Amino acid sequence: MEAWLATLKTATPQEGFELAIKLARMGVKYTQPDAEVRDRLREPYATNADSLTLASQVVAIHFQTVAAANGYWRDGA
Repeated sequence: MEAWLATLKTATPQEGFELAIKLARMGVKYTQPDAEVRDRLREPYATNADSLTLASQVVAIHFQTVAAANGYWRDGA
């Protein structure tokens, strides 16, 4: 795969959250590189509350990483 992540630094917490979502999505893409398989698997988890909760947890973990890299808590942002 081509390089796509140059930095964890973002201008705002909103951009940081969007980066966290991108990190989660790219993790899935790296784990399952076949787009057809990903598309086929999407429906079952898209309608499952437990799967959606776990997906949110993955995003939250990535956001913690991005927030730490950007000092969101230190800066009071």
